[in-house]
Amino acid sequence: MEILNRKTVQAKIRPERIIQFGEGGFLRAFVDWIVFNMNEKTDFNSNVVVVQPIEHGLIDMLNAQEGLYHLNLQGLENGQPVDSIQLIDVISRGLNPYKHFDDYLQLAENPAMRFIVSNTTEAGIAFDPNCKLTDAPAKSYPGKLTQLLYHRYKTFNGATDKGFLIFPCELIFHNGQMLKKCIHKYIKLWELGEDFLNWFDHSCGVYSTLVDRIVPGYPKDTIDQILAKIQIEDKLVVKGEIFHLWVIEAPESVAKEFPADKAGLNVLFVPSEKPYHDRKVTMLNGPHTVMAPVGYLSGLNTVSEILGHDVLGPFVHKVMFTELMETLDLPKAELEKFGNAVLDRFRNPFVNHYVTSIMLNSFPKFKTRDLPGLKTYLERKGELPKGIVLGLAAMCTYYKGGLRGKDEISLNDEQQIINLLAELWGTEDTMTVAEGVLDAEFIWGEDLNLLTGLTQALKENLDSIRDNGMLATIKNIL
Repeated sequence: MEILNRKTVQAKIRPERIIQFGEGGFLRAFVDWIVFNMNEKTDFNSNVVVVQPIEHGLIDMLNAQEGLYHLNLQGLENGQPVDSIQLIDVISRGLNPYKHFDDYLQLAENPAMRFIVSNTTEAGIAFDPNCKLTDAPAKSYPGKLTQLLYHRYKTFNGATDKGFLIFPCELIFHNGQMLKKCIHKYIKLWELGEDFLNWFDHSCGVYSTLVDRIVPGYPKDTIDQILAKIQIEDKLVVKGEIFHLWVIEAPESVAKEFPADKAGLNVLFVPSEKPYHDRKVTMLNGPHTVMAPVGYLSGLNTVSEILGHDVLGPFVHKVMFTELMETLDLPKAELEKFGNAVLDRFRNPFVNHYVTSIMLNSFPKFKTRDLPGLKTYLERKGELPKGIVLGLAAMCTYYKGGLRGKDEISLNDEQQIINLLAELWGTEDTMTVAEGVLDAEFIWGEDLNLLTGLTQALKENLDSIRDNGMLATIKNIL
């Protein structure tokens, strides 16, 4: 079988206009796929140079294939299964700045360069005061970026039309604001001057973004079938789900330069990413956190099994559409469309998403994903959301440990939380459990017993799960 490169397949050559920090599966399955579609469906006509953000990575492997790889997208689209394979040809080359720092800086000398994207993990956007301008390169991503920006500024003598549009894709709320603050700190630390600071602030844009696509990565379990289909050796195949969403907090002028909407892509340029951040956390992550212990204690193991169940499927629908959706302020039609897309993602027949993996650190997840909705629902409706409360009761019951059938329940969380639940369940009194969990300020940062009716509702759900079982308890609230 031939090796994938630009001699063995036809691939287009385009101007290099995008610098990408990160060569991992997510950016290749998300941003580079979006660029591919813009190239195919608009006059965007741009290629990507990938910069390896840490010393050890995949750049050598990427260059061995001359930037080419296949993307396997799987999932449900309009209720129908999709399993597609595409050759992505937008990466022209990769650079390791730890080995070729001069080549890295030369990227700033290309007048056609306009965009910078990154995904350096949540830990990547951080200020390291030990970084120096003379490092080759600076260790931190913001430090490397500041080096590149300063070289750009000097190369073009501060020309206002030579700034960059920067889209961080790290999974951090306000990632653009955080990256910009780090760059400001380096400008001050390295004494780069007010003129450069003004050029950066007025000629460059750093825009907060929200990204959403599940990317399992290299498909070890199906790679043989994929290679049989494409009939060429590809060591960088990446698998992703069909669904995609990129929300960019930027003005219309930026959207005109990055015409993803004209390519029919789910890329939104908005005044604020916050409503979309809240929507994703509330309507995707929120139901996930609630359904996992409820499903597990009902004898189910995966998200798709839960969605297909005649009792748990309606339970998830209730939590998502009649409880959590009611706490958001976006247009109802937009929320319903998003919610239905989330359900399609949950039903994805190509992905086995085990609920036990979702239950890692359940209580902190409930605090950020479901508790705000519980409070808002109570405030707006004057009553507690029954599905969310049942989810909390299921979490507490799960953390009792013991057996589910013949399987031992394995707890994987902060030891302090595990110890608290063991102590509370040791009393064999559900009111003590309810009061003790809600009173745990080290989890919640407050005493949740003060929320009207929550302590009694939690106790009643704990009693019902114990006495009647999980399925009967769910049926009661449906």
